[in-house]
Formats: sequence, structure tokens, C-alpha cells
Amino acid sequence: MSQELNSQISSLLLSVGSNHALNLESNLQELPMYTFEVEIGCIVQEFAKFLDQYPLLPGVILLEHGRYIGMISRRRLLEFLIRPYGQEIFFKESLRVIYSYARVEILLLPETTPILTAMQHSLQRSPELLAEPIVVQTADNTYKLLAIEALNFAAWQIQTIANQIRYESSQAKMIQNDKMANLGRLVDGVVHEILDPVSFIWGNLTYVTSYTQDLLKLINAYDQNLTHSSTEINTLKSEIEFDFLEQDLSSTLNSIRSGAERLKKLVTSLQNFCHIDEVHPKPVDLHACLDSTILLINTRIKGEIEIIKNYGNLPPVYCFMSQLNQVFINILSQTVNVLLNTSLSSNQYNSHSLNPQQKSRIEITTQVVSQPATNSHASDSRWVSIRITDNGPGISPELQKRILESFSSEKMADKETSLGMSYRIITSKHGGKFHFRSQLNIGTDIEILLPLV
Repeated sequence: MSQELNSQISSLLLSVGSNHALNLESNLQELPMYTFEVEIGCIVQEFAKFLDQYPLLPGVILLEHGRYIGMISRRRLLEFLIRPYGQEIFFKESLRVIYSYARVEILLLPETTPILTAMQHSLQRSPELLAEPIVVQTADNTYKLLAIEALNFAAWQIQTIANQIRYESSQAKMIQNDKMANLGRLVDGVVHEILDPVSFIWGNLTYVTSYTQDLLKLINAYDQNLTHSSTEINTLKSEIEFDFLEQDLSSTLNSIRSGAERLKKLVTSLQNFCHIDEVHPKPVDLHACLDSTILLINTRIKGEIEIIKNYGNLPPVYCFMSQLNQVFINILSQTVNVLLNTSLSSNQYNSHSLNPQQKSRIEITTQVVSQPATNSHASDSRWVSIRITDNGPGISPELQKRILESFSSEKMADKETSLGMSYRIITSKHGGKFHFRSQLNIGTDIEILLPLV
């Protein structure tokens, strides 16, 4: 029996290694483990000698005729030996006797189990089992022992890495938020500088139009009351094409008015988009936010996408306007990208297009809806629904699954997606709901629900 144990100890020494560089995805096979196995018929006295010789050995894997049947830890074995007359009773017995008394629930995990998951399973055990080693299955009928101290230390290392990543991420977000706030203030100042001359133009156009009409009336009065027309005046009228000038001047003033109005709306929309939110939410006109966003993306659409607005009667909604504008621009920009790419592909490969005659379309519908209350004694809650639907190619089920997982996953992504950011703004910042649905060759439907408070 001693010779058998010696061979087991030699394999034990070879199985103990050093930790690899751990990361958030590390699993149990990257940790040092013990491959010490003995037959259950081994005498306790002989086995106790090896426990003295190897103080780090957490226990032993028990075999019967070469097949795994269980594990007994160093701690559990010593509990029996330090009892009164424990050594006299158990020293000459086999491990089978102690195992029959000490049999407890054993935590058995595959080697591919993530370290943090294994730590969670370990902490779910009853208090008297928290110090017990874990049995790790590495192959068919191949088992190793993992000391709980090694698992705790590895989990602590990974938590430290996670905390560092979280700290760096929060610092990066703080810097980005500060940068965006400074950019918002800069844009707001530039917008004010643009709005001042636009206001001058817009305000004076009324007077210019009135003055022009009065001057034309005066010229017509002169023409009608002069008995003899001057050759010099007729020549000058011919040179400046007075008849055309008289007809076109009104159209020119209307064009200037239209351009000034459009510039004013565009600059106002930019000012609303870069609005710096206050500490508390304020009542906001959602239709004005949507119109501002649509005006900003109209420069990319260029008539290739039809935008249909089905606006309902909405009350002002308490929210953070800048963050809500960010959500709208994220969703509409991504939708426009997909539709423009689809339109380009349809033009290049018209024979493969599902319906080349169908124009790309985005439909925006707003309304007040009721949601059933979770409590049977409470009344239904009222929400504002903003639904953005397109007739694009849709999203594949695999990509939809990844998008939905990113909404609920607590993993820290290297790069946050626009939909993920929008989901967090709606659900975390506004207490709303974010529904995402898509079907291939039919389109994508995104619904935002904001509570009416």
C-alpha cells in the first residue's frame, strides 16, 4: 500500500502548477489543482503520514476499483482523528470507515466552469462546508482537487481586475461626459452667435418686403401720371429689365424668408439637441424633440426615405431632454443607415431586390397608452408610447439575440452600442421601457414607453 501511495504522491507533485494570468473569462482549468487519488481501502495511518508530509494537500479523491466514488478532505479526516481515542479507533481502519461516517455533499464542477461562477456555487453551500475543497472533473473518470483557498485568491484577483476595469470605464465616461458638456456649451454659444444675425434678417424681412411693395407702387404711380415718358428712364428700365425685376423681386424675398426660417429651425434644433440637462427632469414637448431630430437627419435623407409622422395628443413629459434627444438621434440615425444601405444595394442589384418599387419608409407614432398594473388592487398605469418603425430588411435572429443580451447583461463591453446606450437611458434614467422587435424582410419596430407622472 505504501508503494501505491508513493506513486500517487509523485503524480501529485507534478500536478501542482502556478497560476496563469487571469482575466474575467478565466475558468477552473487555469488554477493549480491536485491529482491525488487512492483506493478507498487504504489504511488511515499510512494516509495520515502523507498528510503530515504535504501540509498543502487539501484532501484525497477516493476510488473503488479505479472508479471515482467521492472525496474526503484533510479537515474532515482530522476532525475524526483529534476526537478522544480517535487515533486508537481509526488508525488501523481503512478510509472506507471514515468516509462512511464523514460522507457529506461534495461540490463537483467541470473544469470549464468560470472561476466567478465556481465561487458563487461554493458560497451557496452550507456554512460547515465552505472550507471543503472542490472536486473538478477534467475528463471521463478523471478528477482533481481544488483547494478553496486557491479559488478564493483567484476570485479576488478577478474581482480586482473587474474593479479596475470598472474604475477606468467610469473615469473614461466622466471624461467623455465632461467633453460632451463642454462641447454642448461651445455649440450653444455658437448657436447664439448664429441666431442673432438670423434674427436680424428674419425681423427686417417684413420691413424690406413692405418697403419694396411701397416703392413699386410709387414707380407705377409715376408711370401712370407722367404725360411724357423720358428716354433716359426707358433706357434704364430696359437695362435693368424692370418688368422681370418687378415680378421676381417678390419671389426673391420669399426665398430669403424661407431660407432664414429654415436656418432658424435648424439652429434651434441643434440648440435643443445640445441642451445641457439640469439635475431634475423637466416637462418636455416630445413632438418638438422628434421634429428637431428629424430636421437634423434630413440632410442625410435627401428625399430617399419617406418619414411619416402619426402624432397623437401628448401632454408634456418629465424627462432629461438632452438624453432623450440622444436616444432619438441614435435610433433614427441607425435606421437611416440601414435604409440607405439597403437602397444602395437595391440599385446595384435590382434583380435581387425583394420589392424595388417600394420606397424606404420610417413611421413615427406617438400616443398615450395604458399598461396593466402589476398589483391587482392598483389602477392601470398610463404611459407615453413613441414607436419608430421602418420597412427595412430587418435583423437576423442571431444579431437580435446579441442585442437583447446586451440590454440585460452585466458584462462590461469594450464599446457600448447606440441601442444599448438608448436602452439604459430609457430604463435607468427615466424609469421607462424599451421594446425591440424585428423580422427579416419586413422591418424593425422599436417602442419607447415613458411613464406619465
